[in-house]
Amino acid sequence: MKVAIMTDSNSGITQKEAKELGIRVVPMPFNIDGEEYLEDITLTQEGFYEKLKGGAKVSTSQPSIGYVNSIWDELLTEYDQVVYIPMSSGLSRSCESATVSAKANYEGKVFVVDNQRISVTQRQSVLDAMELARLGYDGKEIHDKLIEIKFDSDIFIMVDTLEYLKKGGRITAAAAALGGMLKLKPILLIKGEKLDKFRMRNRSVENAKEIMLNACVEKIEGYLKDKDGRTDNVYLEVAYSGTDTTEAEAFVKMINEKFPGKEVVVSPLSLSVSCHIGPGALAMAICKAMPDAWLEK
Repeated sequence: MKVAIMTDSNSGITQKEAKELGIRVVPMPFNIDGEEYLEDITLTQEGFYEKLKGGAKVSTSQPSIGYVNSIWDELLTEYDQVVYIPMSSGLSRSCESATVSAKANYEGKVFVVDNQRISVTQRQSVLDAMELARLGYDGKEIHDKLIEIKFDSDIFIMVDTLEYLKKGGRITAAAAALGGMLKLKPILLIKGEKLDKFRMRNRSVENAKEIMLNACVEKIEGYLKDKDGRTDNVYLEVAYSGTDTTEAEAFVKMINEKFPGKEVVVSPLSLSVSCHIGPGALAMAICKAMPDAWLEK
């Protein structure tokens, strides 16, 4: 079987990187002041934050299923099967739309992976899928394995401002006003279907870094270690929103002190997440590596 791997731009994989990797990335659409933009095609990271800073009305959308189907049709002229890894179904309806279409029109040919990941953890799923395809697994096998390990990851995100959570209706205006007055920088957790609170009464970036790092260490030495008794086979990742990478770079140094010699992947947060939390956010994520047994095929 020749299996194509496909994802969307919520993975943080750019169109340029997609070409280098030999995969396809669906650009996520955004509506800004009544005009539609496509992430990384007609909307850059810099352009997005410039419009956000200027007070533009920004909302996320989902790619049309017709457009997604057209990419599947194109890939299936060259490949036998397609594995599509969209953003978490808990954060967008695009995954559900793709799943329904695949079952109705592409049975046995297109496999939509609803492993409820986003940003750097979604990116790791794509890399895992590529490796499984290289080893000769078919589309269904890749789908099933990614679903099996879907909860082997966590993302902790410090929000710099509560303004965007208020706009999205995730907190009340009163709570946002109080949080702003107290200069709170809450930490949120993405795991499974939703963006949820982790620790709300945090007041500094440095303290947030420490809390997120300690939380990840606890997970690595807890439920992830319980899977195979190991703590060394975990990917460490940092993500950020905005165009200033200063805090992200400082966070990497802090993580390296805790995990000397361990690579830390750094990527911008997806614009779909940034739309709801605003610029200045900082995140740490962890992903368990695939079981060694899977790589011995």
